[in-house]
Amino acid sequence: MSVEELELVVSRLSSDELARFSGWFEEFLADQWDRKIEHDVLAGRLDSSVTRSNDHFDAGRCTPL
Repeated sequence: MSVEELELVVSRLSSDELARFSGWFEEFLADQWDRKIEHDVLAGRLDSSVTRSNDHFDAGRCTPL
């Protein structure tokens, strides 16, 4: 199914169906984001950022939330 076909189908949903679909899609995107971050963490892609953040914190240049 193409994006254009999906757009057409979504545009034809009732208000209740659209709300249900929207909730599902938001959760789907959040799950995709979580998987991407987890993959990046496991691959070590965030190690330098974590190290820099810890260095800033240890030097007193930032505070915890």
